[in-house]
This record gives sequence, structure tokens and C-alpha cells, in this order.
Amino acid sequence: MASNQSPSTQNNSDEIDLGQLFQLIGRGFNAIFRWILRVFLYLKKNILLLIGLVVVGLAIGYGLNQIISKKYKTEVIVKPQIESKNYLYDVVSEIQSNIKSKDTLFFNSIGVENIDFKGLNIEINRVVEIGNAESDLKYLELLQSFENTDAISDIVRAELQNKSSFNHRITFYYKDTAFGKQFAEQILNYINTNAYFNGLLEVYKSNAAARIKEDEKLLEQVDQIITNYTKGLVNNGSSSSNDKIVLDNQEQVNIADIFQYKTGLIRDIETKKLELEERKEPVSIINLGQPQVEQKSFFGKSIVLIPVIFVSVFFILSALVYLNRKAKSIA
Repeated sequence: MASNQSPSTQNNSDEIDLGQLFQLIGRGFNAIFRWILRVFLYLKKNILLLIGLVVVGLAIGYGLNQIISKKYKTEVIVKPQIESKNYLYDVVSEIQSNIKSKDTLFFNSIGVENIDFKGLNIEINRVVEIGNAESDLKYLELLQSFENTDAISDIVRAELQNKSSFNHRITFYYKDTAFGKQFAEQILNYINTNAYFNGLLEVYKSNAAARIKEDEKLLEQVDQIITNYTKGLVNNGSSSSNDKIVLDNQEQVNIADIFQYKTGLIRDIETKKLELEERKEPVSIINLGQPQVEQKSFFGKSIVLIPVIFVSVFFILSALVYLNRKAKSIA
């Protein structure tokens, strides 16, 4: 019987279904429009009250900004030496705990007297370097050209040291600029008084100085060998890239190896001089910033936050009144 149903009947059924669908869509749009209209009428009815709340909130926020003293901060960029990063974070955590507990005995012991704990705080975080994926990719492609050469090991070693040794930012918060700067300097001095790391630094510096001295002696000997070789070339009137140098022990050395050895000595001397310059303290101070006013976020400012709170409270109370009225009508 179903197979005998005419096509016109099926078309009429499809048209009825489509008509109902369009009716549902139209009802949905009408409901949304009515809701928007109600919101508009509600705002129109309470516009004067809302404007009053905003004006009062702005006035109170402005007054609080004038009354409340500004908060300052000093940012210090430091670099831990000889694996002292964990020590740095531990000692900053110790100072934070002493600030919260207002331990005047501790701060007096490190030379900080007449300390004002109001607004005083200290924080530390790693300085995140902004990377460029495209430039990093080009750098890796460039490294491929050094494959199977002696230079690649030095480059990789330098990059690993650079990536594993991060700078860190210590931020000091305070309300008195004169006290805050002095407090930051005294805390940094206290951080660098660790006996263990200072002892290690002395050993590092002693080893580096001895290494430089020995390398300079060897460099003088290499320069003398190269000078004698050059004089020999001038006297003989011939040169060859495969010439050998005969040392006192009758051992023959390629002149190219001598030049490569000299380059290695120069590079080692430069590295050790950098170590002597960098490793003067357990935590090197890269930059000690000047006091600056702490900049709050937009909603963190009283002149913005208080009007937002007033308007939000008004809407919440209005919603509660509406729900209470609906509840009573249902009951």
C-alpha cells in the first residue's frame, strides 16, 4: 500500500515539514529580539542609577588613588655562577619568609636596620628569551656546513652553555624609594656572602690564572717555532704547504698543525680571561635597575575597579530580586 502512495502526497508532507521548520526559526528570532528589547528597556529604566553608580565609583577610586601611597619596585638582572641557581632560589625564598614573619633580628644581622615591612616583598623568576623559529632553523642549517669539522664541537659546547645558563630577574617591592634601593643592595650583598661558593670561585680563579700563564708560555714557544720556520723559508727561497718542522727530539710536525695549535691556545686564553671577569661573585649582577613606580593592570586601578564593582553589584542584586519575584509567582 505504501508503494501506491502518490508523489504529490510526499511533496505536500515535505512542504509541511519545511513550513514548521521556518516557523520554529522565526519564533527563535522573535524570542531573541524580545529578550534584547527587554534588556534595552531595563537599561533605559535604570540608566540614571547606573550613571550615578559610575560617577560615585570614579570619585571614590580617584580619592583612593590620592590617599594610597604609590608602590615602587627595583628589578635586578642576575646570572648564577658555578651552578648556584638552586642556592639563589633558596636564599630568595628564605628572605621572603623572613619578610612575611617580620623577622627584624634576621635583617639586623645582615645590616638592614629600621626596616619598614609595609609593601615590602621580593620575587624571582627566570628571564625568558624571545626565540625566533625561522632564525633558529636557519642557524641549524648553517651548523650543517660545519659537520665533521673541529669547529662544530666548540660551537655546540658554547650553545649548550648559553642555553643551560639563564639570567634571572629579582624584583624588590617597597614604598620608600630611599630605603628600597638600599635594601636591594644589602640583600644582593648578603646573597653573595656564601662561604662555599666563594671558596669554589677562588679555586676557579686560581686555576684559570695558572692556565693562562701556562698557555702564554706555550704561545711564546709556538711563535718562536713559527718565526724560525719563516726565516728558514726566506733563506731557502721555497715553501710548501706540506713542509715539516723538525723539533729538538727529531720529531717532525706539520706546520698546519702548529698554526692550529696556536689558534687553540689563543682561544683558551680568551676563554679563561672571560671566566676571570665573569666569575667574581657566586651571583653576578648584570643590571641593577633604578626605582620605578609599579604599573598596575587596567582593572587593578582603583579608579576603574570600584565603578566596575558598583555596577556588578547592582546587576547581581537586580537578578536576585527578579528571581525572588518569579519564585513567589510560582509558589
